[in-house]
Amino acid sequence: MLINYFLIVLSGFLAGMFFVFFLRKLALRYKVLMPQGIPLIGGIAMGLSFIFTCLLWFSLHKGLSQEARGIIVTSFIMLIFGAIDDRRELSVLAKFLVQIIATSLLIFFGIRTQIVYIGNLSNIIITFIWVLGITNAFNHLDVIDGLAAGTAIIVSLTFFIISLSNGDIKTAILSLSLAMAALSFLIYNFPPARIYMGNSGSHFLGFVLAAIALVISYAPLERKIALFSPLLILGLPIFDTAFLISMRIIKKSLPFKKSNDHLALRFLALGYSRKKTLLIMLTLCLFFSLCGILVSLVSNLSGITIIVFVGLVSLALTKKMSRVSV
Repeated sequence: MLINYFLIVLSGFLAGMFFVFFLRKLALRYKVLMPQGIPLIGGIAMGLSFIFTCLLWFSLHKGLSQEARGIIVTSFIMLIFGAIDDRRELSVLAKFLVQIIATSLLIFFGIRTQIVYIGNLSNIIITFIWVLGITNAFNHLDVIDGLAAGTAIIVSLTFFIISLSNGDIKTAILSLSLAMAALSFLIYNFPPARIYMGNSGSHFLGFVLAAIALVISYAPLERKIALFSPLLILGLPIFDTAFLISMRIIKKSLPFKKSNDHLALRFLALGYSRKKTLLIMLTLCLFFSLCGILVSLVSNLSGITIIVFVGLVSLALTKKMSRVSV
């Protein structure tokens, strides 16, 4: 079985490199999707790589499951409209409308939270909040080279580990395919970047990770604390967005208005280089993800202890970084 996962890694990475190389050549030759002189094709390349790898390996493994089909179809919709957005920026309302349509289709395919005792309507509402929140959190995270892709790799591999431990082969294929698509992009996006992912990439990554998080089984019903595992695994984009919104509210600014007060940009303001800032942010992502894995494995009491510890670390970081002048 391990050889199959190695082949997924190899095929996913090579497919990603091919799409990045080919689309970059096209962008440079025809001067399209180059608003800052750097090709904005990373999102399209990652999306095509992910879809190609998934279709290849699911066709070799008893075909597409309902969940896999739903994720591939809806993520392709997100990718198409993301590419249109990169070419000709859509309004905020139009972006949310596309996200709502894609999330509605996810739910149609049966991909939603399955929290017992709260009813179907509550689960559907939570699913909308979760998918829209994570999708836009990844968009906010894409402020320095390599950060969104690096975060996607860590989170995807974390989901892969949990899927593997549960014997969930189909979710493992989805997670590993996404990780390799992001890795092939990161090679070109590592500071200084030679390509950018654009809104198509950040929205695509956030949407797919939010969807994968919904189809994973984290623990038996008696360990309810494991429900917090995906929140921790995706802790960096969640924390970054919460920090960003809280800082803007304190400054009496619109929460979703563009500004330079992102967490990563505050590390740059402290004098750290772009590469060191990237390393700090990805280390923080790894911390959240490892805590998420632990919460899915330990008892309820131990899980609560881990969550409290993560909360204290987050509060301490918020207090320190809120003092940084930007």
